[in-house]
Amino acid sequence: MFKVTETEKAPAAIGPYSQAIAYNGILYCSGQIPISPETGAVCGDNIEEQTKQVISNIKAILDANGIGFESVIKTTCYLADMADFDKFNAIYAEAFVSKPARSCVAVKALPKEVLCEIEVWAALENKKNT
Repeated sequence: MFKVTETEKAPAAIGPYSQAIAYNGILYCSGQIPISPETGAVCGDNIEEQTKQVISNIKAILDANGIGFESVIKTTCYLADMADFDKFNAIYAEAFVSKPARSCVAVKALPKEVLCEIEVWAALENKKNT
């Protein structure tokens, strides 16, 4: 059986999917874009601001499952422009200090014309004591 994550501290899904699914000790998080959970609007005009919002959204989903960034085992990152790679990496490295496995690709377009999206897989066995 699997468990669906629903938290108001991260943006609601903008399509027929959930924020995350927990199954067999792994949390599979849907890709997060820089949407404010409070307003539903895109946050930030540059890659740094948008990356910070994406990371905030991921943190909310991890928190809702009792884990943190140290539990992340894999990320997939999507950039609208590979010229943003270095700036994106600088912000990304602040949160993902455990250096999970990662793929990072440039894509033609992202939802709502945002600059980045990140999806994560995380181990639930590292749950915090809450």
